[in-house]
Amino acid sequence: MFAAGVAERLLGAHEAMPENEQAPFILSLRPLLNSVWEGALGDTTAFKAVNRAMADYMLSEYCHNDGQDGPDDAVEDAAATVLLAADTYLHGVAEFAVWASRRAVEIVRRRAESHSPEQLLAHLHDGADLPDPEKALVPDLLVELRRQLCDLDLIAGRAEDLRYSRLGLPIDVSIRLRVELRGPLSVRD
Repeated sequence: MFAAGVAERLLGAHEAMPENEQAPFILSLRPLLNSVWEGALGDTTAFKAVNRAMADYMLSEYCHNDGQDGPDDAVEDAAATVLLAADTYLHGVAEFAVWASRRAVEIVRRRAESHSPEQLLAHLHDGADLPDPEKALVPDLLVELRRQLCDLDLIAGRAEDLRYSRLGLPIDVSIRLRVELRGPLSVRD
């Protein structure tokens, strides 16, 4: 559930980009992420869909089993977190969710360090000191980490319902969890 939330935010951000900046492979992962959500919310038929989609990915040119030859789209943050969410769902390995979390944190770090030359020249022209990447990083990093902790608290509050979701949940519980979890975990900041 946690990895799906991280992946949803990153994929949603990619989908919100101008159309000419969107990558078709990354957009093609939307059905996979939707299936992960459905499975995490108790739909037992989703496992087969997630498994099939991951098998298709593993056999595609985007899976770099033979080194880094091939398209880079699958290593882009949104794509990677969707694939990590699917692996977390399929295998139940928490480490995949941790890796998804790290991707979101890494985005914040890269954003803080990516001051363009124009931004730096504007600071110099205004007589201001150059921005310190470490100082710029801390507030944004704290926001992301707090977001992730709140997500984990939200999920933990529904642990009893989610504990056996792989075995299936009653439709009313699944619908309630969809409202209580998928929406709040999906909201981009």
